[in-house]
Amino acid sequence: MNVRARRSELATPASNDWMFAKAAASGADLVFLDLEDACAPAEREAARAKAADGLRNLDWGRATRAIRMNGVDTRWAHGDVIEVVTHAREALDVIIVPKVRRARDVWWVDVLLTQLEQTLGLTKRIALEVLIEETEGLEHVGEIARSSPRLEAVIFGAGDFSASQGARVDTNFDPVVDYPGDMWHYARARVVVAARSAGIDAIDAPFPNYRDPEAYRAAAERAAAMGYVGKWAIHPSQIEPANQVFAPTPEEIAQAQKTVAAYREAEATGRGATGLDGMLVDAAHLRLADNITRRAELLGLSQGSPS
Repeated sequence: MNVRARRSELATPASNDWMFAKAAASGADLVFLDLEDACAPAEREAARAKAADGLRNLDWGRATRAIRMNGVDTRWAHGDVIEVVTHAREALDVIIVPKVRRARDVWWVDVLLTQLEQTLGLTKRIALEVLIEETEGLEHVGEIARSSPRLEAVIFGAGDFSASQGARVDTNFDPVVDYPGDMWHYARARVVVAARSAGIDAIDAPFPNYRDPEAYRAAAERAAAMGYVGKWAIHPSQIEPANQVFAPTPEEIAQAQKTVAAYREAEATGRGATGLDGMLVDAAHLRLADNITRRAELLGLSQGSPS
């Protein structure tokens, strides 16, 4: 499995090809051209060629190039995969599969991609991300997260999940009454535990109110605290806060390096724990520090050895 930066995943309607160049230069870690909900049903088939042309002909820099296909239970799914992959070829990195309910949905896309890659002679394997936005999908999220070696991330989709659960929410998918805490904490926790157990990434839900950047940042910070590595952006203004929130700070990196150094020094003298700045440091702290240093390396943020 490829390890990729996914702090920000920017949604762009695949039917609106005049937006592609701005999306490509946006600074998002991943940009997906959306053939599903962002496209009117009458535009979805024509949008496939626009998406493939944009993926092939624009300079996407370091951004991961993706599409969101239509659900496997729709009439568009088969054509989405075949047409875009056939024309985009190696210019497509990831396909996002929406409304996944069971592992068999991922298997269907995996098999179709395997046949296409063999037929077209592609040298790069296309990866998958999946959306958990149905209650049935959450019920089976553990098996879904392990359903394919192509699978690199699980995304929590609060919007459709709200409808699937029959929740009473506003247009930002927040409860319409004073609800104690995060109404979606249970779902978010199940998604991130399933993803981490399978060794893949967890991505947090979109935040429709793009005119409230502080609320977006707060939601991103809560998700990051739970172990999510990124969040969807439905507007370019959400990219910068996502990239900041889901990256370790210089202080966190320096502290992680100090923790590793202190633990290794204690280990070399036969001790399993030590003290650092008045706090106990043991193997659990080493694992937490390792998470930070590996993420910093992935994002190119590693610093020199601690003083």
